[in-house]
Amino acid sequence: MKELLRLPAHRVQALIEGGEVDARELFLLQLRFARFVEPEVSSFLTLADEEPPHASEPQVELAALRGNRILSQIPVSVKDIIATRDLATSAGSRILSGYVPPYDATAVRLLKEAGNFIVGKTNLDEFGMGSSTEYSGYFPTHNPWDLSRVPGGSSGGAASSVAALQSFVGLGSDTGGSVRQPAALCGVVGFKPTYGFISRYGLIAYASSLDHIGITAREVTDVALMMNVVARPDPLDATSQAPPDADYVAALDKRGELKSAKIGVVKELMDPELMDSEVIALCEDSLRILGSAGVDVVRVSLPEVRHLLPAYYILAAAEASSNLARYDGIRYGLGFPADTSMDLQKQYLRVRVSGFGEEVKRRILLGTYVLSAGYAEAYYNQARQLRRLVAASVADLFSKVDFLFSPTSPFLAFKLGERMDDPTKMYACDVCVVLANLANVPAISLPAGLSRSNLPVGIQLMAPSGEDARLLAMGRLYEEAAAFGFRTPPLVAKKLDEFKA
Repeated sequence: MKELLRLPAHRVQALIEGGEVDARELFLLQLRFARFVEPEVSSFLTLADEEPPHASEPQVELAALRGNRILSQIPVSVKDIIATRDLATSAGSRILSGYVPPYDATAVRLLKEAGNFIVGKTNLDEFGMGSSTEYSGYFPTHNPWDLSRVPGGSSGGAASSVAALQSFVGLGSDTGGSVRQPAALCGVVGFKPTYGFISRYGLIAYASSLDHIGITAREVTDVALMMNVVARPDPLDATSQAPPDADYVAALDKRGELKSAKIGVVKELMDPELMDSEVIALCEDSLRILGSAGVDVVRVSLPEVRHLLPAYYILAAAEASSNLARYDGIRYGLGFPADTSMDLQKQYLRVRVSGFGEEVKRRILLGTYVLSAGYAEAYYNQARQLRRLVAASVADLFSKVDFLFSPTSPFLAFKLGERMDDPTKMYACDVCVVLANLANVPAISLPAGLSRSNLPVGIQLMAPSGEDARLLAMGRLYEEAAAFGFRTPPLVAKKLDEFKA
């Protein structure tokens, strides 16, 4: 039965629905293997109990609405920045250590109502601020393909958990590529929907205008099944705008209509000076595969690419400095015994110095600076203006092509500690993925193959805002044409052989 853990979620679900596999037995098997491999990869901050209190039969209304084509009775991991009523939620930060929310995030509630099991809470860069999961307030996560390398970030634990067979699907967050970049480095699928398609209610805020809940999975069909559960209108989120009757699984059946689609390759994001040569080579292979499938591949230009990282990091830091001001140790955050000899400001300082990590402090300082009098006009307002310009330029490109193409990560997974001493080198990891967040368009990362050193590479496809279903269909078309598919990392395959089910 343990070989089931290698399968994509949709194939396991078919076995459950056919009566060949018991869902609760599968969950217990999944949880035990997750614990077995956890000492090597460190994907989780918290693992669930063996008797899950949260799994239930799928709600009839939800199943009927989308023709029973929903993710159901599957073990799922949840990033530790998304609220879970029965599991601690720390956002990867010491300042929220031990915090258990009194409610579920809307996406988590919908997953539970569909009968899914929560395996545990995955590790991340603190408050989602990082590209390697090394900025976790607790410990780094290791890439299942090479334990000496990073899994990407900030949703490194989510990507690692899916790649390491610790969960079939992962719920993560994506502020500037945090679902897609680790998916590429771990050899899985990562999807960021259009802003507002998945409710942010219960997502601990980093940069509210950029934050998305996203999905990590082994195949595009699994993403579509998950979207049919969690992409719902939500009155608890003022930015919610999900189409109430969309069927993302049904959209996959129309992928044949996309064989005459036009894909624009962003030239500036295929620059040999910015990208690893092996990444470019595998991307060119992927473009040939798409061309062989009938897709029209053209080269397009987006000159604003050189400004993407400065604009993103100014805007994200500014919003973070506001959002994280609430963690003062009184209303929220790490608490100390009262000290009447300290004034209030010193008590705030003590909590924030002790509770926040270095990268979070760096971004709070940057955000406070760019919002301060005399500097907001020079930095923050110009970054906002550039974001509008980028969105307009991307919209113009979409008037000429159906999809945009780029690498997901410019680099292969790098060694743990390799970029920690220079924040700008870490920020450069996001150059391809921040575009979708700034322009508010859906984006997906798909496995493109392995490098000579046996490390995964991912490609990224983007679609116009709101065309999430069409993007998933194109992702599925590529997946079929490439015939690459999910591969179990050798280390994980060895651990599965050793595992006594």
